[in-house]
Amino acid sequence: MTTSRRSVIKTIAGALAFPTLSPITAALAQSAPNWTTYEIVTEVNLDTPNGTAETWIPLPLVLDTNYFRTLAIRPEASDPKAITQVYETPNKQARMLWTKWDKAATNHSVKVSILVSTCNRNLEPASANPALKLSKEEQRFWTRSTKYLPTDGIVKTKSQEALANVPANASDIEKAKAIYNWVVDNTHRDPKTRGCGQGDVKLMLETNNLGGKCADINAVFVALARSAGIPARDVYGIRIADSARGYKSLGKSGDITKAQHCRAEFYAAGYGWFPVDPADVRKVILEETGGLAVNDPKVLAIRDYLFGNWEMNWMAYNYDHDIALPGSKLGNKGDIPFLMYPQAENTEGRFDSLDPDNFKYKITSRRIG
Repeated sequence: MTTSRRSVIKTIAGALAFPTLSPITAALAQSAPNWTTYEIVTEVNLDTPNGTAETWIPLPLVLDTNYFRTLAIRPEASDPKAITQVYETPNKQARMLWTKWDKAATNHSVKVSILVSTCNRNLEPASANPALKLSKEEQRFWTRSTKYLPTDGIVKTKSQEALANVPANASDIEKAKAIYNWVVDNTHRDPKTRGCGQGDVKLMLETNNLGGKCADINAVFVALARSAGIPARDVYGIRIADSARGYKSLGKSGDITKAQHCRAEFYAAGYGWFPVDPADVRKVILEETGGLAVNDPKVLAIRDYLFGNWEMNWMAYNYDHDIALPGSKLGNKGDIPFLMYPQAENTEGRFDSLDPDNFKYKITSRRIG
């Protein structure tokens, strides 16, 4: 796992076959108990002069899980000469739809329809399964330091602060719960933050500005957990339906263009990947019914729920960090901290992915089963 993120992205294994959804598969998806099927459509229409242009659209998780399945990916470019390919990283951390138009192109539009099925995720640490453990290589990978997720210096100091009252022989679940509580208690959601934030943990801690959004707050959890030797990762995605738990701030349906949301996981031997989301606790405090007190019953309920549970009105994209987009003409300057929004370039440079009104893209979701 010593290969750089840039070189990993550039050694992508090539185009993948597009899965299709047969009538039988569709029927099974709709009848599976506790599973719900959604169609998510992303449309990009570049307002650009004639000529070369490229887009990169995030696609769902490469590997299916016990709470998320990709049923179909159906791309369609307006220009028949456009090159459209699905790429995934060799370590299967991310995949994307890459579309490229040559200098003769006059229409730079692409649409991809995705069918996914989700099941609410509930993990109760009741009885351990000794077979559930990471390899040494996986352990190193998921505790590694990255550009935006360092594990030394002030990150290590804050991790030790969060664990100050936790016994040395405590389990990883107990340690992660202490870090989760520290993050909820010490961060805040900043509505002025663009998009989902940048997830620059070192900068947040050094400036003592622990305000941000999901990619910031959950990145703090991941970095502190890794610093404590607990494997952890961000999971980037997007809300695709309203919440059935009574929280208006924790769901979105229909037009979900601005509904991107990052979650987090840590690995506990014997239990597997354990879902958490301290950022959404702070979102409820700030936004639910105009704002709630930290000790409000609705806050206490969601705080308890989001340590070990995810409501799956949400689609997972990927786990990747420090991404170099394949084919980008910007070199190292074009690297992005994560892929959760459509990206695009033309001969004039990179479009602003956080400005869908000018970089014209739209994402919609509907329940179909």
